[in-house]
Amino acid sequence: MSIHSRPKKSFGQHFLHDRQIIQKIITGIHPQRSDFMVEIGPGRGALTLPLLPHLDHLHAIELDRDLVPFLAAEGGDKLHILQQDVLTVDFKALALSAGKKIRVVGNLPYNISTPILFHLLEYKEFISDMYFMLQKEVVERICADPGSKTYGRLSVMIQVHCEANPLFTILPGAFTPPPEVDSMLLCLKPYDPERFVMNNPQRFADIVKLAFQTRRKTLRNALKNITDLTVPEAFAHQRAEQLSVADFLTLSS
Repeated sequence: MSIHSRPKKSFGQHFLHDRQIIQKIITGIHPQRSDFMVEIGPGRGALTLPLLPHLDHLHAIELDRDLVPFLAAEGGDKLHILQQDVLTVDFKALALSAGKKIRVVGNLPYNISTPILFHLLEYKEFISDMYFMLQKEVVERICADPGSKTYGRLSVMIQVHCEANPLFTILPGAFTPPPEVDSMLLCLKPYDPERFVMNNPQRFADIVKLAFQTRRKTLRNALKNITDLTVPEAFAHQRAEQLSVADFLTLSS
């Protein structure tokens, strides 16, 4: 069955087509037949179809209804398609239905990649690992170390939940249409058991957000409007980018 659907700007679609890159991704993921794998945004099946021979089953979440008939015809009985917005998917229910943790893979739309990541982290205890093609700049921010120029709110909010590793760069020509930026494959592995103890997730998130909103200020000044927070002297004259994930947890406890 042929596919004539053009990439839709409204969905942020950039379809992967480079066979060498696809094989490199599959090698990096190292799928096992019994894995419960979920692909986000299969598009035209560039990664979906090469993955299928390695798996007993593959679940795919695709918002674009025009692509579903093609995927269903090409994927056959091994491919289970959820035609819905990934931000509405209950990954806990999926994991419980299979009786095992989920492995997630996807070429995420760059315009909503951060909301998708945060949505998935709500289900981190049901996910074993995640492999995503993202804008290279975003991957560098996620994986950044304290003190670097790229270290920020996204770094802290991802690293408190996951081990984050950049794998390799993917140039624009690997996609149709080519994006205006380089991409990168990112591997996220939720900590099991949890590496950090977070007593108040919302307070932690609020402090991290406020600290980086005014990152040029010292933390004493940046966080002065949080009336029930006393910034320890050890952090008072530091700026947000100087604090580790553990430091932010100490600050928010």
